Amino acid sequence: MTATLTAGLVTELAAAAPKILVIGDLVLDGWWDGQAERMSREAPAPVVEIAERRFAAGGAANTAVNLAAMGADVCVIGVIGDDEAGRRLRGILDDAGVDTRAIVETDAAHTIAKNRIVSEDQVLVRLDDVNDSDYPAPVVSAVTDAATRLAAWADAEVVCDYGCGLLSADVLDHLAARERRPRPCIVDAHDLDRTAVLRPDVVTPNAAEFARLCGEFGRTDRASAALRCRDALLSASGARSAVVTLDREGSIALGEDGSSHRTFAHPSHERQASGAGDTFTAALALALACGLELPVAADLAQLAADIVVRRDGTSVCSSRDLRAELSPSDDVAIDAEALADAIGRHRAEGRRVVFTNGCFDVVHRGHTTSLRQARRLGDVLVVAINDDASVRRLKGPDRPVNTAADRAAVLAALECVDYVTVFSTDTPIPLLELIKPDVYAKGGDYTPEMLAETSVVQGYGGIVHMLDYVESHSTSGIVEQIRERRASPVSGGE
Repeated sequence: MTATLTAGLVTELAAAAPKILVIGDLVLDGWWDGQAERMSREAPAPVVEIAERRFAAGGAANTAVNLAAMGADVCVIGVIGDDEAGRRLRGILDDAGVDTRAIVETDAAHTIAKNRIVSEDQVLVRLDDVNDSDYPAPVVSAVTDAATRLAAWADAEVVCDYGCGLLSADVLDHLAARERRPRPCIVDAHDLDRTAVLRPDVVTPNAAEFARLCGEFGRTDRASAALRCRDALLSASGARSAVVTLDREGSIALGEDGSSHRTFAHPSHERQASGAGDTFTAALALALACGLELPVAADLAQLAADIVVRRDGTSVCSSRDLRAELSPSDDVAIDAEALADAIGRHRAEGRRVVFTNGCFDVVHRGHTTSLRQARRLGDVLVVAINDDASVRRLKGPDRPVNTAADRAAVLAALECVDYVTVFSTDTPIPLLELIKPDVYAKGGDYTPEMLAETSVVQGYGGIVHMLDYVESHSTSGIVEQIRERRASPVSGGE
């Protein structure tokens, strides 16, 4: 199906809710954060005092969670141990809306876990808890039986092989020999020659996996090198088509008809992001399951990966995230509940949150100066603007000049602003009580004693900071000039 990547298309994909079966290695990802302020006496290693443990679905479980967040109806097949990690992972999947009834739980093996020790936004070490021996025959039979049973249910299938032992040669042979198989079949595997027996519709190797299969292809113009090796890649992987991911260089889709399509990443500085490849595969599978052509599916996958690499840890991209990225001017303002969730994540990462508010009816240099000042007070800047009704109450019946949607769009376009939200009350006190920012910044035409917000902020331990900018001195004449221009008849002839 030919389509254009738009916010409306993302909505349609979510509404279609394709049934997608995910089979593969289930992993519990852990992020253990703490301070490292001294070295151990026992070895030349930092001592990290763990303050928080965060957990997320990893491996095939991460692919499943991303698919569910984008709107798919997802069932996952894999193995977990009869242990705390397994119960935690199943709970994460259940909470995400993934059907976990086909997960095989066994006391003959433990749940695969990958725990990262993090200090000051830097991963110091990763501790992998993996299985060294093959899964016992009853576990393998339960997996293959589930794959056979659910094949008739699924519209598409994603096979995730990270070399953790589940997808043995026998299991792969069984998956390939099923009388009925979900199509399309998308394979994300470390060793694509092992999964060639599946005859996938699409494989998604990264640069290292491509090189393992086809040989090194240099450090420059890797997309052209991948294009030259198309036939070798498809032959070795048994696939009809492929999308080779190239990290910061984006990806190249290699169609079965000889066509190719480039996507271009929007790199961001990150040190903790993990699982972007799982997100890429999930978005690609969603689009292909709904009948979209490979180039559009690759564009959607790239967009989803770009979103999660901007976040710390093992993150999830939702259909809402995709719509917001594709149509920012329609939905730039974040609601209070979503804002609280986002601020909670930032606070867990040790970031300092700054909050300011106002009408921002006609944004000018004074406003942008004050917002840059506010941003320098912390790591994340939230700007709360009055809705149109509260602006009228505060400034008169002929205000605002610009609607809340327009004001939010202008503010969200400023690099120093991280979040914009709209509130309807005369003061932002309900928002302050909800998110409890570390710093409440306000223009210099106020004093702390003048603000009802001061007691609220100081009550939970926050700081009230007065900015240099004085609004009443900076807006003189601007509103009147805009009104005059709007009231003037449009002259012709130009």
